[in-house]
Amino acid sequence: MKEVLEYLDPKPGQNYIDCTLGNGGHAIELARRAGKVVGIDLDEEIIELAKERIKSEGLGNITTVHDNYRNIQKIILEQKVSPVNGILLDLGLSSFELQDEKRGFSFQINSPLDMRYHTNSSANSTNSLPISRLTAGEIINKWPESELARIFREYGEERYAKQIAREIVAVRHEKPIHTTFDLLLIIEQVYRNKPKPKIHFATKVFQALRIMVNDELGNIRTVLPLAIEALNAGGRLAVISFHSLEDRIVKDLFREEARGCICPPKLPICNCGHKPRIKILTKKPIIASDEEVRANPRSRSAKMRVVEKI
Repeated sequence: MKEVLEYLDPKPGQNYIDCTLGNGGHAIELARRAGKVVGIDLDEEIIELAKERIKSEGLGNITTVHDNYRNIQKIILEQKVSPVNGILLDLGLSSFELQDEKRGFSFQINSPLDMRYHTNSSANSTNSLPISRLTAGEIINKWPESELARIFREYGEERYAKQIAREIVAVRHEKPIHTTFDLLLIIEQVYRNKPKPKIHFATKVFQALRIMVNDELGNIRTVLPLAIEALNAGGRLAVISFHSLEDRIVKDLFREEARGCICPPKLPICNCGHKPRIKILTKKPIIASDEEVRANPRSRSAKMRVVEKI
């Protein structure tokens, strides 16, 4: 929080967008200092909880939007946010979602294999977002072994992706894999005689499924250039990522947008005409302080990168 406020530097009369509202923590602190804050979240239940917290704080300058942040351009037009002085993307999973027994995000709670962020459509919703039919259970029980191995390898960087995929297919031939604990037992079987990893042995497979179900990496690739485009000159974009796949996308796009010519090195004359759109404010990513990690252990893997629109 301290670093977010330091780099985004909100001031009275300015407009900010929190693309991942969550429980409203960042949006509330931005709203205390800024003119208007728009908080976006794909999870309607999270939005309702955030609304209660915002109401209890007595803040009238936060607008909540139930939508996918990849639709940021449409949201800016609908909410009449101009100019945009700062945008925040905190890509972490909320504690509420991890602990929700209906979602199946956590391997520590026995839940259905769902893993979708958007699962319900309230009659009171101002948005008619389509609900994805793809769930983690659908992937685990129906997708081919080769695709399972690819997902675990690409989105989870799982060392034993092939073995886990093979074991899943063998088990589902006998009976469906319904719950997180069903899947946990399968992964545990593969790891039984393997060296003990530094993190829980199921972490990477669960991460891979969540990313696949919600197209998380696709959403990040889509929103970053749109967010840069939306910023006013001098406006800032801060992105907090929680694993190497996210951080790599952010780092690479920021580097490209901060460069001038992007022609192949062999070309003697620039033909692309590319101009830098941003300057990078964080040469190295900002990580959580020891104090913050003690207070919130999940922040230990967080990396924040910040750029400023030229």
